[in-house]
Amino acid sequence: MSLTTGMEILSAARAGGYGVGAFNTSNLEITQAIVRAAEATRSPVLIALSEGGLEYGGKPLVDLVLGMARDATVPICLHLDHGSSFERCLQAIRLGFTSVMIDKSHADEATNVIETKRVVDAAHAAGVSVEAEIGRLGGVEEHVVVAEEDAILTKPDEAERFMEATGADYLAVAIGTSHGANKGVGRPFIDHARIEAIAARVSKPLVMHGASGVPSALVERLNAAGGSLAGASGIHEDDVRRAVSRGIAKINTDTDLRLAFATVVRETLARGPGGFDPRKILGPARDEMQAVVEERMRVFGCAGKA
Repeated sequence: MSLTTGMEILSAARAGGYGVGAFNTSNLEITQAIVRAAEATRSPVLIALSEGGLEYGGKPLVDLVLGMARDATVPICLHLDHGSSFERCLQAIRLGFTSVMIDKSHADEATNVIETKRVVDAAHAAGVSVEAEIGRLGGVEEHVVVAEEDAILTKPDEAERFMEATGADYLAVAIGTSHGANKGVGRPFIDHARIEAIAARVSKPLVMHGASGVPSALVERLNAAGGSLAGASGIHEDDVRRAVSRGIAKINTDTDLRLAFATVVRETLARGPGGFDPRKILGPARDEMQAVVEERMRVFGCAGKA
């Protein structure tokens, strides 16, 4: 239990036919929401920091997550999300991360293989798991905007060749999802046949990025409280369940937590404009995020698996 590697959590998920959430954090309240939800639902979980989150919180945030993970009674992994370079991944390993993602999906395949293998060799020597990516998602990441027409779906034969060449532990695949709160019109198309074809060639856990649900009720509450989020749409929970049944073992979620946080902070300040106690402003937002994480864990199928 407590702090463990990503591969330990995700290999069990792939074998057991359920998914595990990787939820991004950048402060105390988000971390508390994730850990409390995992404990409440008895779920394994990956707590992810992006490079931006790492820059924002620094080593104190890393130490906070590690401390909470070690004290937990469910398996928790600290994961670097979208590491852009060998140096960034090495920094995370030295800080105590138990999983890192090296994302060279925007480079050519040969460069992606070389750079990923370099990270794999260093990480495995330290007992750390590695996520890689092949294919390209549309949407907004922290450091890059990828237009929908520039998105490239993952090819099954390339995925098999890439994993054999790099030795990565799990693979992020592009199958129709996208980052951010605007994932398409109506119900975005997910290429389930592609997931199944990749899973038939790659036995290791597969990863689904850009999988937030973007609940319409939260969007409506946000806008009613003074927000302005137009055209928001997420991935339908039935598509997530179906993807898990076909080989997806790790599901990334960030937008839903940000949305819950911003909504409740706005509502809390509107109800009590004279309030200035951070605990009374951020506490309700933390509770809303916990409820969101708990619901996602039930959708993924990992509730009760710890």
